[in-house]
Amino acid sequence: MKLLVIGGSYFLGRVFVMQAGKEHDVTVVNRGSLSVESLGAKQIKGDRRDAALWGKICEDIDAVVDFCAYEKGDIARVLRNIGGSVKQYIFISTLDVYRRGLGGVKTEEAPFEAREFPGEAGAYITGKVALEQELREACREKGIEYTVLRPAFIYGPFNYAPRESVYIRLMVQNHVLPRITDAAGTFQLVYVKDAADAAVRCLLNPAAYGQAYNLCPGEAVTYEDFYRALKTAADVEAETLPVTAAEAQRMGIPLPFPVTPEESELSSGEKGRRELGLAYISLEEGMARTYRAFKGVYMPAAD
Repeated sequence: MKLLVIGGSYFLGRVFVMQAGKEHDVTVVNRGSLSVESLGAKQIKGDRRDAALWGKICEDIDAVVDFCAYEKGDIARVLRNIGGSVKQYIFISTLDVYRRGLGGVKTEEAPFEAREFPGEAGAYITGKVALEQELREACREKGIEYTVLRPAFIYGPFNYAPRESVYIRLMVQNHVLPRITDAAGTFQLVYVKDAADAAVRCLLNPAAYGQAYNLCPGEAVTYEDFYRALKTAADVEAETLPVTAAEAQRMGIPLPFPVTPEESELSSGEKGRRELGLAYISLEEGMARTYRAFKGVYMPAAD
């Protein structure tokens, strides 16, 4: 297949290119911050907001996989201006599109969030909600099949977000592992390779046409589970540092997941398992792989 990946040099996009590039012809469009040519992909450098960029892509594309659409207009601009034909458009959205405060476990049919929240996180949610509607309308207008993937919190190698990598750095460099003692929130984590595999399984897959899938294991995770998985993964001596959530914030230790039950929102990944055969490795195995990857980055250089 000929794949056009938008984004693709960081984290989930990079892992997808690494996997898909083994079997498919992959071209990545991004701003060129990181090269993907070493992964066997071709690279086109440019800003997705430049309509002229898409007119230069004249070959027919089997599937577009979009990892970096965040603002209204991002998808419509691509499909309005691209020079070649497109059979399928796969959009990486988020579980955050669902309305908060509904209770229970959300399926793909749950209502979307219609409220606007302040700050960067609020803009992110508003953008993803708008883009899902934009995707459906733009693809139907042009006769293109579409698929939406809504991952939970993604973790794993190449993660640039200040989540598990910060805790691993503290273990490797400072020999301490924070243990948040009063966090009562629950959340879901998906290993990056599992999320990338879900996108691969959707490529020109008729079962995925016109569908949305939550990417999340069934079990809910707590900060205590997160702590235990990191503790088990570590092969260095790291002293446990018991801190409250408030103390962690004062110390600059990130709290990357919901801390309270009121903040917690859970979703079901059963549809993806049933229709696409998705599977997820355990938190313990995923964190062990993540630890090994980041340890090499954070380990102090030998004199």
